Amino acid sequence: MDTENIVVEFKTKTSLSKKLIPLILMLFVIAADQITKQLIVKFIPLTFPPSIGSSFFGGFLRIIHVCNPGIAFSIGQGWSLTARAFLFRIVPLVVIILVLIVYFRNDEFSSLQKWAIAGIAGGGLGNLIDRFFRKEGVIDFIDVKFYGIFGMDRWPTFNVADAAVVVCGILLLISFAFTVKKSNSNKEA
Repeated sequence: MDTENIVVEFKTKTSLSKKLIPLILMLFVIAADQITKQLIVKFIPLTFPPSIGSSFFGGFLRIIHVCNPGIAFSIGQGWSLTARAFLFRIVPLVVIILVLIVYFRNDEFSSLQKWAIAGIAGGGLGNLIDRFFRKEGVIDFIDVKFYGIFGMDRWPTFNVADAAVVVCGILLLISFAFTVKKSNSNKEA
């Protein structure tokens, strides 16, 4: 075996391991999301209006139990079962698969971008598990006060998966913005 083949094989294994390590975050997000949802289902009854399981910081943060058959902000909860199944199960699953394919084929992502993509995929898969296996929909339980901003007293209830998607999505956008800025600066120099 010649040295060149050994170097190529080593680089390939190193590149793959650098892509696999951030997927630990994806697995952690899925596990944390599903464990917290299971605890909510077990300890806080599903009522309308939602009963408050716990309240912190003078009511700023509440833990409640709600089910969302729609998507963000309950969009689509009145749609037909067929439309919801296609748009909220099949389409997101295909998107996550495509994102992971791009993730593994692209060698240009920075370390932060790899971790952010893994967090987004974990959050997406966490909610997809609910959409496929919970007939009532996605379990949401984090309820925060929003002080009347945009006319809302409280922000729409969310879960660990939603938080991971938002935080990692913001980090990914910031990272891409810095990458573009750095690229433009290099072109000017």
